[in-house]
Amino acid sequence: MTDVILRTINLTKRYKSRLAVDHLNIEVREGEIFGFLGPNGAGKSTTIRMILNLIFPTEGDVEIFGASLKVAGHRALENVGAVVEKPAFYGHLSALRNMEILGGLQKPVTRTRIMKYLERVGLADRAGDPVKTYSHGMNQRLGLALILLKEPQLIILDEPTTGLDPQGMKEVRELILELSREGGVTVLLSSHLLYEVEMIATQMAIIHHGRLRVGGSVHDLLKQGPSEVLIKTDRPAEAVKFLRTNESYMSAAIHGDGIKVALDQDRIPELNRHLVNAGFNVNSLVPQRTLETYFLNLIEGHEA
Repeated sequence: MTDVILRTINLTKRYKSRLAVDHLNIEVREGEIFGFLGPNGAGKSTTIRMILNLIFPTEGDVEIFGASLKVAGHRALENVGAVVEKPAFYGHLSALRNMEILGGLQKPVTRTRIMKYLERVGLADRAGDPVKTYSHGMNQRLGLALILLKEPQLIILDEPTTGLDPQGMKEVRELILELSREGGVTVLLSSHLLYEVEMIATQMAIIHHGRLRVGGSVHDLLKQGPSEVLIKTDRPAEAVKFLRTNESYMSAAIHGDGIKVALDQDRIPELNRHLVNAGFNVNSLVPQRTLETYFLNLIEGHEA
């Protein structure tokens, strides 16, 4: 079994009467892109700050590469890189100079090595420009370049695409995939942008009100429970009337030039037979089980 490199053990944070994180237990295994999901205020950022030893838990512990954070402190974070919110740089200095200063706080780094990582995040041609001229997306990529200097085995990203335009989101997403697939880096990605996580995450955990609601493989979780099926037929209005005569298909409704029905995926062949036997020409039946649908159903209490 793949090694667990990050584990929270009954991790809890209380602020007076408010329980921000409630006995949270998650495991991140080597090589995963782990989506850490939840609505705003769910406790994601508080959890990440505890993992990074920026705030202390009320109860529980964190194990990183087998070391207890309570016992080892910052020594447990030697192979961890993190970008929390917007990275802070000296705006009047170039990216190269920022990397020299900030990346060399523990030990000097060569310009050759710095340029290697600026190239990797697509900023080599802007290395000499003042950071104040950078877009938000470029700042995010520079933050990633800075943490890559220490060649971490685990990268933790807290809402890395917040405030980015679609192109910036795409660039950050592709970089995360590249780091995972080609660099063998494990990534914990906190986000409330579900479609972003769905495109890249292999595992996920959803928290709500500080509690773990569900966790597991993104692929397996999205196979469970009801999905929305998009149907294309020759007579959609008539098909909707026909389907609604059956209690199983009362959710059938016109959707664009087709029909949408809420249905378990294993019942799709049965739905197809009903339509064909009734004389309808079925051109396509496409399940639309998205992470967003799963997430909203879960948060609203519809998922088991």
